[in-house]
Amino acid sequence: MINGKKIIIVLPAYNAELTLEKTYKEIPFDIVDDIILVDDNSNDGTVKKAKELGIKHIFIHNENKGYGGNQKTCYTNALNLGADIVIMLHPDYQYTPLLIHSMSYIIANEVYPVVFASRILGKGALKGGMPLYKYIFNRILTLIQNILMNQKLSEYHTGYRAFSANVLQKINYNVNSDDFVFDNQMIAQIFYAGFEIAEITCPTKYFKEASSINLKRSIKYGFGVLSTSLLYFLNKIKIIKSGIFKTN
Repeated sequence: MINGKKIIIVLPAYNAELTLEKTYKEIPFDIVDDIILVDDNSNDGTVKKAKELGIKHIFIHNENKGYGGNQKTCYTNALNLGADIVIMLHPDYQYTPLLIHSMSYIIANEVYPVVFASRILGKGALKGGMPLYKYIFNRILTLIQNILMNQKLSEYHTGYRAFSANVLQKINYNVNSDDFVFDNQMIAQIFYAGFEIAEITCPTKYFKEASSINLKRSIKYGFGVLSTSLLYFLNKIKIIKSGIFKTN
């Protein structure tokens, strides 16, 4: 805990057997109170490895629900366990767990209610192995999103995120997509509800075992991102009213 706030790490897992142990062993348990792993119907030994590591809270999807569907299970169970701060950490070791301290303290000290670890702040994205087309794609989408949403994030596409429980309880994340665009729908909901997002620099790591979507799915994701940002903009200027922005 920090300042009496319970910190729970959620691991949305899919075929993470080879990287889970390395990720888990870098988690700072001096402040982290609990770990939740949600296995999205992996076809490897992810669940077995999680049990060997002593992870107590393991939830298994009997069918693949997608990246967004996995996160829904993660956040709901973290809140049920009484989390005050919830940090999503990918178990593929693409993001370093060593930033958990920094992300947690920002929220625990009530500086910001949400913290993203950005791969774009600084100049490490391409150096860390991010494919050039993904980097360009990221920059273009982020520029358009910042314009439509009147924000100044360095990137909207990081998978390393920390939330206060209050934010997760306020937004209606369960109505979002079960696919990758879930992340951007959450951002739109967070901003629409009036919360601010802080960013810290995160080193980029791309390697064989790290999960990544292919070009075809990236294009589909891109159109989903643009649609979400446009929907946010149209709601803000009161042309339409979407149910995803209804707060709890």
